[in-house]
Formats: sequence, C-alpha cells, structure tokens
Amino acid sequence: MKEKWLLLTLMVISVPVAGELNFYPFQTDFRVSLGTPAFFLFLLWLRSPSPLISGLLVGSSVTIFRMGLELALEPHWNWNWGAAFQHHYPVFFYYLTYAITFAAVRINRRHNRPLLVGAFGVACEIAATLAELLLRYSATEQTTNFATWNQIVLIAFFRSFFVLGFFNLVKLRQSKAAEEQKRKENEKMLMLISELYEETIQLKKTLHNAENIARDSYELYQSLINEQPVSHAELAQKALQIAGQVHEIKKDNQRIYAGLSGLISHDSEYMRVEELADIVLRSNQKYAQSLGKKIDFTLQTEGIFPLCHVFTTLSLFNNLVANAVEALEEQGIIRIGVERKMDVIVFSVADNGPGIKPKYREKIFMPGFTTKFDDAGNPSTGIGLVYVKQETERLLGTVQVQDNSEGAGTVFTITLPISQIGKGE
Repeated sequence: MKEKWLLLTLMVISVPVAGELNFYPFQTDFRVSLGTPAFFLFLLWLRSPSPLISGLLVGSSVTIFRMGLELALEPHWNWNWGAAFQHHYPVFFYYLTYAITFAAVRINRRHNRPLLVGAFGVACEIAATLAELLLRYSATEQTTNFATWNQIVLIAFFRSFFVLGFFNLVKLRQSKAAEEQKRKENEKMLMLISELYEETIQLKKTLHNAENIARDSYELYQSLINEQPVSHAELAQKALQIAGQVHEIKKDNQRIYAGLSGLISHDSEYMRVEELADIVLRSNQKYAQSLGKKIDFTLQTEGIFPLCHVFTTLSLFNNLVANAVEALEEQGIIRIGVERKMDVIVFSVADNGPGIKPKYREKIFMPGFTTKFDDAGNPSTGIGLVYVKQETERLLGTVQVQDNSEGAGTVFTITLPISQIGKGE
C-alpha cells in the first residue's frame, strides 16, 4: 500500500517535469514532450488506483505546473490568471482522455500481449491528442491536415513502443531476480531437508536399538520372575520399569520419525547429479565466506548420470565438502568431482589442508572421535563421518580416505552403486 501511494505521488510530480522536455512540431501551442511516455509507463506499472483517478490527478498537476511556470516568468503586475488558464487547460483533457482510453481498452489486462499493448498505447495517444487539438482550435479557425496527423501517429508509435520496450525490460529483470531468489530459497530448503534426512537415518537406528533394549529388558524380567527369587523381586521390578521407560522412548522416537519422514517426502525426490553437485558447491562457498575463509572451489563432472535421490546425495556429499571447508585454516583449495564408472558413481572431495595423520585414519569413522574444536575449545560432535560411513555401507558402497596426490591435504571418496541411489537403473 505504501509503495502504491509513493508511485502515485512520484507520477504526479514527475510527469509535469518530464513535460517540460518538449518541442513544438506544428508551430502552434501544441507540444510533444516526455510527459506522455512517463504517464504511459506509470499507468502500465500501477494497477491501482484506476487510470481515471491517475488521469485526473496528472491532468490537474500538469495544468497547474505549467500555469505556475508561465506566471513565474512574468512580472507580478502582468499576471493574468485567466489567460494562463485558457492557454493550458486543454492539457488537462489530454491526460484525462488518455487515461479514459487506457481504462476502456483494459491495457493492464493484456501485458502478456506486448504488440497489442503497444497498439493500444498508440490509440490512447491519438485519442488524447485529438481531444487537446479540438479544444485548442475550437476558438480559432486552425485545422490539422493529413501530413500533421501522419506526424502525430508516427510520434505516438515511437513513444508508445519505446515505453513498452523499457517496461518489458524492467519486468524481465524483475522476473530474473525473482527466479534467482526462488532458486536460492529452494537450495536452502533442499540443504535443510537433507540434514533432516540425515537425522531420520540416525533416529531410525535409535529406534531399532531402543526396540532391542526393550525386548532384552522384558526377557530379563521374565527370567527373573519365573524363578521366583525373593531376593530378586526388587531387581525384577526394576527391570520391568526400565523396559517401560525404554518403550516410552521408542514411542516418542516413532512419533518424531513419522513427522520427519513426512517432512522429507517431496514431489521431486530425484534430480540430476550435476544440479545437486552445484548446490553443494554454492552452499559451501557461502559456508566458507561465513567462516571468513578464502577457498577456491572447483567442480568437475564426467560421464552420463541418472537422476539421483536428492536427500541421500546431498547429505553424503555435503558432509564431505563441509568437513573439507572446516579442515582448511584461512585459505585453500577444494576440488569436487563426480564421475560415473560403469555401474557406480564416484564422489570425491580433495583439499590442500593439513591432512589426516595415518594413526587417525580409522578412528575418524568412530562415533564421537574428532580433531576439530571451536574457539572456546569445545569439540565437534564427531558424527558426520560416522553417518557417511554407515549410510554408504547401507547402500552397498564404500568410503575411502587417502593423501592428496597433488600435494598436502586429503581426498575423501565415496563409491555408490547406481542401482542404490539412481532412479530407473
């Protein structure tokens, strides 16, 4: 609402000013100026208020502005308000007629047909010009000939289509900006959902463990209660209590898992690998910038890929790239690669960081192990690579870590069967 009134105010001010950039093609009081193109542009842009209101406001402002400008150039003892009004009042009907014609042909409902909009713009200007000329020449014997009207039509054609081209150019730029914003929001949502997907995998494993604990605790209860050991009655009750508590945990986890599973269900669960890799690249470029690191990222893909499961691919791939970002100190290089080899897809992430000591090669896949600490000395969770290894092996793939052959740093490689991650293969 505020933007609408701001544009309306800007129109009322700018059209009279633009009207002063003019020339007189017919050696009469009739002028050709930039006021009409400016008015046409604002009418195309503003969907409300109605063109009729805009015509009344702009017609009044242009008339008053021109009268004031004319009188300002005269000494105050020569001011003749009546003559000034007689001279400039036709312009009010020019803009009013323009607005009425604009509303009558409903131009703002035809933005998807630019040629028709341009033609109607020409018609609006011709109708407005006719109204002004009739008023200007009504008190005189002046007339317009065929050559004059040819010039009027030609000027109207060039002005209308120039404005239309500029308007469509701005709309196209806005459309591209909106599309880019939507793409960024979709990428952010995909990354968020991929992280949630990772959590559902862990939660599903927790559900399985909780079920086993509940079963074992209940079996312990049964074995103790069947022997009827008086001294063990309290122990049996304790075991039953544990089983009940674990069962409650299981039910809670089931509800959480059901909610997360519903959240990650998506109409587009499969995408091209190149697009997914590009999302990982851009998101980690932003991640590196947020950490104040200057990292040079490159992405290389090789082969023909099927559509791959979005959340599995993103969660695995993004874990490796994010780890590489965190491993580099202030600056460095990260090379991301995706390659198809027969029936498998190979994801690789290479960095030129400090590398991983050989004695830590196996430990990095153990739960809770980490070599990363924040500024306060707090360790990271150490579950990222654990998830990568567990999920990769669940998909019948492998994950490997080795020294970077190009120098310092580390290379992580995930190899996955296409049948496990791809669609339709």
